[in-house]
Amino acid sequence: MARSVESFLNGRWQSGTDGRPVRSAVNGRVVAEVSAQGLDQAAARSYAITTGGGALRALTFHQRAAILRNLGKALLAETDELYALSCETGATAADSAIDIDGGAGALLSYAAMGRKELPNRTVWPDGDPISLSRDGRFVAQHLNVSRLGVALQINAFNFPCWGMLEKFAPAFLAGVPTIVKPATPTAYLTEAMVRLIDRTGLVPDGALQMIAGDITALLDVLDEQDSISFTGSAATARQLRSNPAVVDRGTRFTAEADSLNAAVLLPSAGNDGPTFELFIETVASELRVKAGQKCTAIRRIIVPASACSAVEEALVERLTTFRIGDPADPATEMGPLVGLEQRTALQQAIEQIGATVVHETTPFGDVDVEHGAFVSPVLLRAETPAESAAHQIEPFGPVATLMAYDTLTDAVDLVARGRGSLVTSVVGPDLTEAADLTLGLAPYHGRLHVVDATSGPSSTGHGSPVPQLVHGGPGRAGGGEELGGMRSLLTHMQRTAVQGSPDLLTAVTGRWFDGARRQERGHPFTFHFEDLAVGDSLQTESRRITIEDIERFAELTGDTFYAHMDEQAAAASPIFSGRVAHGYFVLSAAAGLFVWPDPGPVLANYGLDNLRFATPTYPGAEIRVVLTCKEKSLRPDAGYGEVRWDTKVLDQNDNLLAAYDVLTMVATREGN
Repeated sequence: MARSVESFLNGRWQSGTDGRPVRSAVNGRVVAEVSAQGLDQAAARSYAITTGGGALRALTFHQRAAILRNLGKALLAETDELYALSCETGATAADSAIDIDGGAGALLSYAAMGRKELPNRTVWPDGDPISLSRDGRFVAQHLNVSRLGVALQINAFNFPCWGMLEKFAPAFLAGVPTIVKPATPTAYLTEAMVRLIDRTGLVPDGALQMIAGDITALLDVLDEQDSISFTGSAATARQLRSNPAVVDRGTRFTAEADSLNAAVLLPSAGNDGPTFELFIETVASELRVKAGQKCTAIRRIIVPASACSAVEEALVERLTTFRIGDPADPATEMGPLVGLEQRTALQQAIEQIGATVVHETTPFGDVDVEHGAFVSPVLLRAETPAESAAHQIEPFGPVATLMAYDTLTDAVDLVARGRGSLVTSVVGPDLTEAADLTLGLAPYHGRLHVVDATSGPSSTGHGSPVPQLVHGGPGRAGGGEELGGMRSLLTHMQRTAVQGSPDLLTAVTGRWFDGARRQERGHPFTFHFEDLAVGDSLQTESRRITIEDIERFAELTGDTFYAHMDEQAAAASPIFSGRVAHGYFVLSAAAGLFVWPDPGPVLANYGLDNLRFATPTYPGAEIRVVLTCKEKSLRPDAGYGEVRWDTKVLDQNDNLLAAYDVLTMVATREGN
């Protein structure tokens, strides 16, 4: 008997009853059975919220990022079992690397972005504070906070590891537990990945669960705190959008659905040469990788009419070189489709498109063509491109349709007939053509991949979503966004505008707000990181700025800009009423007023943020500094933390001359 793919719910692995058989893509044998019948899915949601969600929300963004980093490294060290299973799905070693190693890489990318871009707290301030009163005593701040539900991900069969991890990472970083529903044909590989994650012991209990099989019972209990992220067909996306959880109970829904992606060759590329060859290889690669079973794969090849014959000839020549066979063979370039049902669906889609078949006879290796889902790459040609069914029908496999255009406007029109796509590649050397086409195509796409012979070798590739960029698209591509760096966390968070006093907002965020209480307990640069409190402040003595200071600074630096050196020219300026001090001298003089000279906990100044010169500083001004600890962020195991200081330079009349944040590294007691 085939083994059951178990679900991971409520902290343990469980099997459903009456499983559905899943067959190998290579030889058709039954490799597993999948069912969630009889499993308590409502209890799994409760477990996720109370156990997983509670544990995640107790961690800061940086602590969650550290877990993702360690998890990604652990997964990359244990991939042999996953690669072996991945062959059964039809994936070659190169395909598996995208899925398995790429999934772990997504965790590492989000870990790095989270550490760099998010605060070391559980609340994420969004934008700058907004003053709501003249006296500054009533202000507002947008905050992003973790939602209290679960992130349900419903995935496609083509990337059973990456598809899960690229959605898991932003949800985890946002502090929201995940329940994974893998596609049945490749659920056994997702199960293996989740088992590996479970064995690491890195992920808090309840933060990641998996249901292999039907999830109707889970959909029945989702509400406004939950979210659904779906990857699959537009038809299934429509069904989910109409589910009562979404329509009646306000569950957030985002989809990545059918996408008729394109590649456009610019007229300037000609009929040969390096840019032309780059285009041919881009299209050929997208037909070969994962046997064309990618949501980002090129389905429409849109080229100038003058280059159509040359493109067709070059593609046919390239497609005949593909090595199609057993994905376990290292020499194989393209494996089978995921199963015989997918092969039948692909053949039906080709017939429905009804275009001229240009190529469909690449030979196979020694494989089981009856029980294995092997196909040849297929190149079609649309004789009347504007009317082609290839703009409506997605053949989910190694199939693409060649189309000719006359003008760039025609090219934009052909691409737009796909009604929204994940990605289109634009290839050609002319920057004006490329810029015009980019702006014409942008409203229809989540991503545009624009390359020439120079940038092509360095590009990430047409079909490679990267964590830092939006993965999603408008219209029939689903209308949602996955990935996109820190933007992708917002699906799992609630943006709330909090209005109140500066003291209240300081208490809520852990970040000092202008107008909040300060405390003076001695020079704050003498405090170790643990002893320093947000709001600790220093008001310095004054220093008089003189003409001699300005001239010595100019001589030392070589900055002899007229406003500093020529009284008449400065007075004639519409900005100044006479000679002014260099802004950088004001900063230097200010540092001389607040810096603690002796060795101590402050290890280094590593930069300034948000610098603004509010008012010119004229000779005779008496400047002083108000320095306030604004924000703290511990760097675990480094022996120090990062401290941001609100810095204001004032004159004798309390006019603001300059404002900025000083960034320092401050030692911990153990680290010093």
